[in-house]
Amino acid sequence: MSADASLDVLRRHLSAALRGRPQAVERAMIGLLTGGHLLIEDVPGVGKTTLARAMAQAFALSFRRIQFTSDLLPADILGVSVLDTATNRFTFKQGPVFTNVLLADELNRATPRTQSALLEAMSEGQVSVDDETHGLPQPFLVVATQNPVEHHGTFPLPESQLDRFLLRMEIGYPDAGDERSLLLGEHLEGRVEGGLAREELLRLQQATAAVHIDPSVAEYMLALVRATRDDPAIELGVSTRGALALKRAAQGVAMLKGRDYVVPDDVQAAAEPVLAHRLMLRRAEGSAREKSLVVRQLVERIEAPL
Repeated sequence: MSADASLDVLRRHLSAALRGRPQAVERAMIGLLTGGHLLIEDVPGVGKTTLARAMAQAFALSFRRIQFTSDLLPADILGVSVLDTATNRFTFKQGPVFTNVLLADELNRATPRTQSALLEAMSEGQVSVDDETHGLPQPFLVVATQNPVEHHGTFPLPESQLDRFLLRMEIGYPDAGDERSLLLGEHLEGRVEGGLAREELLRLQQATAAVHIDPSVAEYMLALVRATRDDPAIELGVSTRGALALKRAAQGVAMLKGRDYVVPDDVQAAAEPVLAHRLMLRRAEGSAREKSLVVRQLVERIEAPL
């Protein structure tokens, strides 16, 4: 199956699970193509869990969901060593992080200590417990959610955690026609005949990583990133990890558009969802919307190569 055909199957699969939200589907596809973790910030009940599950089902990947709460412990995520009385030795019992697609639901309801349990997993695809390192299944993707409205009993995600998410996205409400279909029972989650194999996802990820980036486009990306570090409205700009994330996401956008090279339009399409959540504005109360506006203003201000 060609890459275009595989992408068409994937798009139809995710669109069937999340009808009427094409932008959310495209950004989920970018996450899959680049192997990047996704942060979904939206109100409850708009399909966050449905989308994460459909992403796993599209490639027959394993899926686990963790409901993050204030009393959740790192061992509840990573696993724990237990004594085997038959051998009188400790053996490692894997936690739910050992999966291909992990839904970290309401991540910001856990304490910072518990949140940090995911840092190594998200960066290096492994976890360390009791001085032993355990590799995670590949591919490994974290889809985390947080509620932007309900702030009681939550802990803000630290910058180091936010920086590990390739992009932040919203899902939004379906339009009236799609919502009517849901109420009438005409919606069948993920009903697409003929899924894709796990090996096909790995092949698509390799093809995406090989998408060419011209030096002039790379300089344009760097100009955007450096601008976030010099802007007087921004306290903390985009890191080098964020610059690499912008590159990967732009490659994903190009792949979705059927090209094997990145153009400035791809960078501009990726800039806001990749860069905004990495910023810390000088105004302590700077919202996600204000951060997105700052990135859009930078994109408008900085000249793109011809």
